[in-house]
Amino acid sequence: MFRRREPVPFAFVAESERYRSNVTPPPRARASRSQLARQALVGITVTAGLVGALLFGMPAMQAGTSTHHTQQSEAKDGR
Repeated sequence: MFRRREPVPFAFVAESERYRSNVTPPPRARASRSQLARQALVGITVTAGLVGALLFGMPAMQAGTSTHHTQQSEAKDGR
């Protein structure tokens, strides 16, 4: 295979690193009070759900301590 002898200009690569766009995004609209209240309620609901799941799940995750009673059938007594 032969090699290219002329230099390949890669100046566009160096220029692309310092290129800045002149297009600015539109300004964000401020959230209304009802939107802020809705976001706060959703956040509180999700947080409360996670805390509740953790509180109800903790007894099941504890190893070694068994607090449930085994059920015995009446057939075992010969009735």
